Amino acid sequence: MTIHLELAPLISLGAGIGILIFPRLLNYIVAGYLIAMGVLGLFGHSF
Repeated sequence: MTIHLELAPLISLGAGIGILIFPRLLNYIVAGYLIAMGVLGLFGHSF
């Protein structure tokens, strides 16, 4: 049995849970998500 997980959905799930628990973290979570996706995009990883 092989499990194949993508990075973007996992980050999105973590961000959504974080926002539900700590709504004030929205700006930091969005910024972190955008930075992570940008870095992955620069290195050629598809998400």
